[in-house]
Amino acid sequence: MRIALDVMGGDHAPDAILDGGLNAVELLDAGDELVLIGDESIIREGIAEAGLSKDKRVVVEATTQVISMADSPVTALRTKPDSSIARMAWLGSKKKAKDQHCDIIISAGNTGACVAAAQMNMRRLPGVHRPGIAIVLPTFHGPVVVCDVGANPEPRGIHLHQYAVMAGVYAEKLLGVDNPIVGVMNIGGEEAKGTPLVKEANALCRADEDLNYAGYVEGRDLFEGKANVVVTEGFTGNVVLKLAEGLSVGIFRTIAHEIFEIDPDLAMKFEPVVKSIYKKHDYHEFGGAPLLGANGICMICHGSSEARTITNAVAKAREYANKGVNEAISKALIQHDEKQIKRAAAALHEEGGKA
Repeated sequence: MRIALDVMGGDHAPDAILDGGLNAVELLDAGDELVLIGDESIIREGIAEAGLSKDKRVVVEATTQVISMADSPVTALRTKPDSSIARMAWLGSKKKAKDQHCDIIISAGNTGACVAAAQMNMRRLPGVHRPGIAIVLPTFHGPVVVCDVGANPEPRGIHLHQYAVMAGVYAEKLLGVDNPIVGVMNIGGEEAKGTPLVKEANALCRADEDLNYAGYVEGRDLFEGKANVVVTEGFTGNVVLKLAEGLSVGIFRTIAHEIFEIDPDLAMKFEPVVKSIYKKHDYHEFGGAPLLGANGICMICHGSSEARTITNAVAKAREYANKGVNEAISKALIQHDEKQIKRAAAALHEEGGKA
């Protein structure tokens, strides 16, 4: 298994990203390779400091350009062909990279550029219309998969329906959720509410007999166990993600402050409990978010990723590959399409009989 890591992408790049990648080397098998992409001198210096210069599992792929967080994704990919993101995505293409192909690509860089580069180079799994980024929200009732959180801000209903199928497979394979409950994000539970997009997605999901569909889900329902999978367009999904992250940090800070103000000794006793709960809700522990539907494994990490975030992303990506999530997604989509065709044919036959 070959894993390509964009060392130059992220708020704390290259140091934190490089450290995280090198820390992940111990997770690799003897035949695996970690391909570190970016400034050659920086990468080789980091490898030497980590004592991994002679480790054949660590490979350097030198590039001379960097796409910043402020760059326009498409423009940057066109004007910076030797950027770490462009090279990473190229390595992720079986057709283009051939014997240099990497099974997994990982970046904490410009999300738009990562998505665009992945789609241009890796393309899509058969039957997929638009890939979507899936994140896992930890809740008291168990993890909830939300898709999309930034790849596709202007989707159609069919895209959200496919997100439901793909995210359902992801929840089953990676989170162990049997027959996950699916919901469509909306401003209310009533059928009459919502935009045309939401109503179209609702109709498609409800008509799909293979989905365990529960209907509309409101923002507060994400944390109430109403669904295991929630689908939405990328703009709303990204807002939900950032709000949940900020709220989580704010709540834990408030709890710690209030307990310390009341009784410093009590705060010290509660510290292990608070740290344990915080760890379960810390996005750094989840590593990266997969771009579901890409013809390969593309893990997109938070821009503020730390070393441990990247190490965890490598671990999650390897698990994603070993459990055959993409293969299961392709199979599920084919089965859904075949059943839809049969249902449509049956409906036409029935209409013809009535005529």
